[in-house]
Amino acid sequence: MRGAGRLIVTPAAIVLSTVALVACGGGSPQDVHEPRGRFPVAIMAATFPAHQALAQHSDLTIAVRNTGTRPLPNVAVTICNVTCTYPAPVGEGTSVAAFAEYLNMPNLASHSRPVWVIDRPPGPCGYSCQNGGEGSYFTYAANTWAAGSLKPGATAKFTWAVTAVAPGTHVVAWEVSAGICGRAKAVLPGGATPGGTFKVYISRKPAQSFVNANGQVVSH
Repeated sequence: MRGAGRLIVTPAAIVLSTVALVACGGGSPQDVHEPRGRFPVAIMAATFPAHQALAQHSDLTIAVRNTGTRPLPNVAVTICNVTCTYPAPVGEGTSVAAFAEYLNMPNLASHSRPVWVIDRPPGPCGYSCQNGGEGSYFTYAANTWAAGSLKPGATAKFTWAVTAVAPGTHVVAWEVSAGICGRAKAVLPGGATPGGTFKVYISRKPAQSFVNANGQVVSH
């Protein structure tokens, strides 16, 4: 489903890995706590401006509705570079950070080159979000944010507020899952995995801003 994830060996990463093992059934059969099955969903919204400018603030929004009769165990969205197909070519999938692209140069500590900076991630803005972190929805799964269980008929909305920092044409891919351990599969009415791509052109000309009569900063 997703490309190869990134590995950063730090004390925090070691703790996170331990949490990951517990969350997906560490010490017992893999994924034992996640229900197995196909969970029908509908994509109510998938939006991201196709034309942007450097320093422009934009929102990428994915809204997922549970159209089935069972709760989704843990509705999640993964952000990929170019494609979310697994296995993905080198530099695509989740082999780079979300909203980044692959920088093909030797001897780099990280090949991720930001295309957008995440100003605010999805979910309630708690301590992590307020301090520039990945937010309360972020998970140990590469480039994946999860909103928890989703009741039948309910809709989960994921919105990333981002700022463009690299000009050119870029492709952002996304994919929805019903869980983060691989057993619970989100499916569209035809049986396909819900997902898609946004092709975005970012102009080198910075966005222009002004203060309107209501005292609001407006970009165009």
